Amino acid sequence: MNNEVNLGGETIAWERATIEKLLLADLRERRAARRWRIFRSLLWMGLLAALLWVLWVGQWPAASAVSAPHTAVISIRGEIASRGEAGAESVLPALRSALEDSGSQALILLINSPGGSPVQAGLISDEIRRLRALHDKPIYAVVEETCASAAYYIASAADDIYVDKASIVGSIGVLMDGFGFVDTLHKLGVERRLLTAGENKGFLDPFSPQTEAQRQYAQVMLDQIHQQFIDVVKQGRGERLKASADTFSGLFWTGQQAVGLGLADGYGSLDSVARDVVRQERLIDYTNKENIAERLAKRFGAAFAQGAFGVLKAAPALR
Repeated sequence: MNNEVNLGGETIAWERATIEKLLLADLRERRAARRWRIFRSLLWMGLLAALLWVLWVGQWPAASAVSAPHTAVISIRGEIASRGEAGAESVLPALRSALEDSGSQALILLINSPGGSPVQAGLISDEIRRLRALHDKPIYAVVEETCASAAYYIASAADDIYVDKASIVGSIGVLMDGFGFVDTLHKLGVERRLLTAGENKGFLDPFSPQTEAQRQYAQVMLDQIHQQFIDVVKQGRGERLKASADTFSGLFWTGQQAVGLGLADGYGSLDSVARDVVRQERLIDYTNKENIAERLAKRFGAAFAQGAFGVLKAAPALR
């Protein structure tokens, strides 16, 4: 009986020791997991703080503190669109920084764009005229490959426009494009079910027929915007413009043709205009460019947002 009791006691002791080891191991794992959660949360918070700081600093052009004599440069590249690098949100602060700097002798708009939004172009054009009158500094447009449509809308606000003889210039017109699939759906036996409040609410719907009255309404709108474009070009080019029936038809020309038509003033590059026209070869770029943090935010936006959301969820555990 004593042996049985001893064996029973040893079994109980072994079970107790095993349970204690398991509990201690579980506790260590919990502590390690908690430390890792805290570290991960702090890491995401640090990355978020760093990103916000870089974005904040990136809003201010590095050249804003420059006061030595120089030629200011702002690049307008790609599509002119809202929230793009060639949109008003980006270009307008750069214009102000460039012309407010006491050291800038003139501003060159370096343009390579096929056009885009007439609204964005109008905002930039109006600000160019306002700032030029306010600061009394010359503004020149230098065209690289292309300066068409909304890009030319902007360029026409400059004092002079310089091109390469092979540049593409002009396209003074407005378009609204789309597709119509009404007959296609009918042939496929597909019924389009569109519910609207307002008889013209869906007149741009590609699956619905367009009436003549709706087409005329859209044409009036396009003609009005086109006339605004024409007025801006005439105001900017003045007597230099040799207008013809084709000038405002939406056609585009080579730089050589543009000079002959009065759409441009001569040939020149960024360096040659700074050297020979402004007579200040030192160039300072005021372009608001997308910085590294912004590119990373766009590329890894989903992962970053998920991590930031995790920080917010973990925040109570850090208190």
